Amino acid sequence: MKKFQPQPGFVVQAFRFALDPNATQEAALRSHCGAARAAYNWAVGWVTASWWQRRAEETYKIAEESLTEWRPWSLPSLRKAFNEAKHTDPRFSAWWEENSKEAYSTGLANASAAFDNYAKSKQGKRRGKRVGTPRFKPKRKTRPACRFTTGTIRVDTDGRHVTLPRLGTIRTHEPTVKLLAHVQAGTARVLSATVRHERGRWSVSFQAEVKRDLERVARPDTAVGIDLGVKTLAVMADSTGEIRTVPNPGHYDAACKQLRRASRTVSRRQGPDRRTGRKPSKRWEKANAQRNKVHHRVANLREDALHKLTTSVAAKYGTVVVEDLNVAGMLKNRRLARRIADAGFGEIRRLLDYKTRRRHATRLVAANRWYPSSKTCSGCGAVKAKLPLHVRTYECDACGLVIDRDDNAALNLAALAAACTTGTGVAGDQDTAPAASKPRGADRKTRATRTRRKTNAGQAGGATLPHQRQQETRDRTQAEALMLW
Repeated sequence: MKKFQPQPGFVVQAFRFALDPNATQEAALRSHCGAARAAYNWAVGWVTASWWQRRAEETYKIAEESLTEWRPWSLPSLRKAFNEAKHTDPRFSAWWEENSKEAYSTGLANASAAFDNYAKSKQGKRRGKRVGTPRFKPKRKTRPACRFTTGTIRVDTDGRHVTLPRLGTIRTHEPTVKLLAHVQAGTARVLSATVRHERGRWSVSFQAEVKRDLERVARPDTAVGIDLGVKTLAVMADSTGEIRTVPNPGHYDAACKQLRRASRTVSRRQGPDRRTGRKPSKRWEKANAQRNKVHHRVANLREDALHKLTTSVAAKYGTVVVEDLNVAGMLKNRRLARRIADAGFGEIRRLLDYKTRRRHATRLVAANRWYPSSKTCSGCGAVKAKLPLHVRTYECDACGLVIDRDDNAALNLAALAAACTTGTGVAGDQDTAPAASKPRGADRKTRATRTRRKTNAGQAGGATLPHQRQQETRDRTQAEALMLW
């Protein structure tokens, strides 16, 4: 599929609206999403069947040229094969005409992308965590979703209905004036629509090409440093010295009592059992829905609070400095994982990333992960060797400054904006930044030295060096990927 390229002055933006379908329309929505899941599972089975067939033939010492051919997983190839199979396959022949062709295209496109990610990961061309072989999507655990790219896709002029292919006109739970105003003014063009069931409600997301002018901020010459925390969600200090504290709402902690009561009710009902094939009772499904309702409310409250916080920051300051936190590593702390996840550190960074790009002359600066913002004195620049987490007040031994730990870190982050000249890169590793001390286990250099000491011991015993093992692993992975083809 050719990637859409927006015109100059236009951006691709999503508009999401909650739906309010009736019983018939909800059944049609579930049917389309189920058709997308069925097409995805068919594509995964159709492609991997040739893999297992070749593996079985290899055990019989069959020549390479006589083995079953690899089945391609490109989207055109999957569409061609599916169009031939849907008339004869009993899994589709009886009901495939009930849904739009876009439902099956959604599943096939997702399967093609999954195989592409798997192949690139095997070949070492994809960054991030290792991607495994695409697996079948179960009915109960899969989030229902379907995407429409052709047909009648529009927002009705009354501002309370949307029209989708084969589904017809569906009432929305909220007004659609945000997108409708752009469409009527000729500054937006709808490209596609995606319906999904999430947090107990159906919603539709319109992908539109929108003409957007850069918005100016209230204080373009002011930089703000944001120090995130658990007890206090954010401490913001600007370059003028003004400090603002945002308390942590703690939505999940506030709902723990309700969740405990709802979970006890669910545990007393007859739930599903995959080992014996037992299906859940009606009372269990009803109790589980009540528990999920509490989870959905917590997620919605957290999302609303984070959007309000990031929008106010992006609309006010010309430079925003945040920390490059290792959120995945912080979640391994079993004592703080629940509160860190409830705060949403990674979501704050993501929201600021795209909201600052909408503003005129606004930049987002990410401080280096190893920059000692809490250990550095905001008055004289002296750096402490150690500062335990339970010490909440910073006392400088050089100048005698006494200040709150979070306020001190926020002031250092705000001052770091002047050292970053790129505007979008990582700050904190420039020559102008204060030199951090090297206590035991506090930075990368100390760990590298410790690893080198272990490496030297391994050399004495004739063991393989760590970098050699990594290279051998990469070579073996690339060789396996080539064998896959």
